[in-house]
Amino acid sequence: MAFNDILLQLGGVGRFQKIQVILLTLPLLLTFLHNTLQNFTAAIPTHHCRPPADTNLSEDGDLEAWLPRDGQGRPESCLLFTSPQRGPPFPNGTETNGTGATEPCPHGWIYDNSTFPSTIVTEWDLVCTRKTLLQLSQSIFMAGILVGSLMSGIMADRLGRLKVLTWSYLLLVVSGTCTAFALNFSAYCICQFLSGMAVSGASSSSMILSLEWLPIHARPSLGLLLGFVPSLGQLFLAGMAYTLPHWRHLQLLVSLPLFITFVYSRFFVESALWHSSLGNLDLTLKALQRVAQINGKQKEGAKLSVELLQMSLQKGQAQPSMLQMLRSPALRQLFFCIVPLWSILLFSLYGMVMSLQSFEINIYLAQVFFMIVDPPFYFLGFLATKSLGRKRTQTASLLLSGVFIVTCAMIPLDHIFLRITMAVIGKGCLIGSINCLFMYVGELYPTVMRQRGVNVTNCLANIGSILSPLVGMTSDLYPSLPLFIYGGVLVAACPITAPLPETRGLPLPNTLQDLERRWKEKSGQKQQEQQMVPLQPPEN
Repeated sequence: MAFNDILLQLGGVGRFQKIQVILLTLPLLLTFLHNTLQNFTAAIPTHHCRPPADTNLSEDGDLEAWLPRDGQGRPESCLLFTSPQRGPPFPNGTETNGTGATEPCPHGWIYDNSTFPSTIVTEWDLVCTRKTLLQLSQSIFMAGILVGSLMSGIMADRLGRLKVLTWSYLLLVVSGTCTAFALNFSAYCICQFLSGMAVSGASSSSMILSLEWLPIHARPSLGLLLGFVPSLGQLFLAGMAYTLPHWRHLQLLVSLPLFITFVYSRFFVESALWHSSLGNLDLTLKALQRVAQINGKQKEGAKLSVELLQMSLQKGQAQPSMLQMLRSPALRQLFFCIVPLWSILLFSLYGMVMSLQSFEINIYLAQVFFMIVDPPFYFLGFLATKSLGRKRTQTASLLLSGVFIVTCAMIPLDHIFLRITMAVIGKGCLIGSINCLFMYVGELYPTVMRQRGVNVTNCLANIGSILSPLVGMTSDLYPSLPLFIYGGVLVAACPITAPLPETRGLPLPNTLQDLERRWKEKSGQKQQEQQMVPLQPPEN
C-alpha cells in the first residue's frame, strides 16, 4: 500500500486537508505582495529640478524660466538652466529656452504629489543619476529570495517543513516592519534582502507541506489554488495602495497581519512523508493518526501500525548530499532542464509586472488589468494539466506568452490600448506557465530532497529575477527593447521542456531510486515508440 493509498484510506481530501491547505494558502495573499510592492512604494512621480531658493515661484513665468524643455515641450526632469532664460515663448522649448547653459539639479527636485504623496523616490531623491538605485533595491530583494531558497531548502529537509515555515513568517513580519521604519536607503535595502529570504522560505514551505498531504488526484487543484490566491492578493494591492498612498503605511499593512500566521502555523501537522523519508516511522504513524482523527476516520487510523508502515512505505535513508544528487543522471538532467526554464520565466515575469509605469496609463488600473487576467488563465491551465498533462501545458503556455509579449513590443507606443492588451494576455500565459511549473517541479523531485531540490532550483533560477530589473534599463536605448528581450527568451526556452517526463496521475517519488526508475521507464518508452513507428498504421 503506497502513501497515496494510505491518504485515501484516511479520508483523501478530508477536513484536515481542507483546513490546513486553506490556512497555508491564505497568508500568500500578503506574502507575495512583497515581490511587487515597489511598483507603489518606489513609484516615480513627475518631477523637475528645484530652482534656486530665492526664486519667486508664485510669479508667472519665473519657474519656467529655469526649466529647459525636451523635444515634446515638457520640462526636463534632470536639468536646470544656470541662469533664468526669459523671453517670448517659443514652441517646444526652442530658441530662447533651448540655448542657455544647463546643469544637473543642484538644489534638489520638485515632485508632483497628486498621485504618490510619499514614496522612497521622493523621500531619498532616487531620480536622475540615482535612479539606478531603484533597480538595485529590487535586485537586492531578489537576491534575498535566492539566498532564502537555498537556506530554507536545506533546513526544511533537515529540520522539517513546519519549522522553516514558522520562522520564515516571523522573519517576514520583523523585516517588513523594519522596512517601514527605515531611516535611509541602506537600511531599506538590508530589510528588503531579509524580506526576500522570508518570502522564499514561507512560499516554498507552504507549497511543499500542502502537496505532501494531498492525494494524487487533488494536486492539480492545489496548483490552481496556489496560483489564484496570490493573484487575488495582487488585485487587493491596487486598492490598498490607492487607499494608503504613503509608502510606510502600505509597507506596514502588508507585513504586520502575517504575525497571526506565525502564531497559528505552530499548530500545523508536519509532513508524514518527510518523517518516513528519514525513517521516523513512529512520528509518521503519529501524524497519520492525528489526521485520521481530524477527518473522522479513527477506525482506519487505529489499523495503522509501525509494522504496516514499514511494509508499505520504503525505509528511510540518509539524505543525499549535493554531490550525490549531481551524480544521479536522472536528477542531473532534471536539474539542468528546470533551472534555466524557471530562471527565464522569473526573468520575464518580474520584467513585465515591475514595469507598469512604462505603459503610460494609470498605475492602479495597470495593476488591475495585469492581475484580473490571471484567474481565467489559471483555470485554463488547470484544465490543460488534467487533460493534456503537465509537459504539454508547460510548453504551450511558454510559447504563447513569448509570442504575445514580442507582439506587444512591435506595436507603436501611441497605440496604448493595443499594447496593454497584448501585454496583459502575454502576462496571463506567463503566469499560467509559472503556476504549472511550480506544481510540476514539486512532483518531479523525490521526497528525500523535495524541498531542498525545489529551493536550490528556485535559488539558482532567481538569477533571472535579479537580472530582470537591470534589463529594464535598456529602455533608455529603445523604449520597447526590454519587451523584445522578455518575450524572445520565452520563445527560445521552449525546447528545454522536451527531456522532462510527464507526471500526470503518477505517485510522488520518494527516493532517488524512484526518480531513476521513472526516468528509465520514460527513456525505454521513447525508444520503444521509435521502433514501433514504422509498424503502426497512419493516424486519421
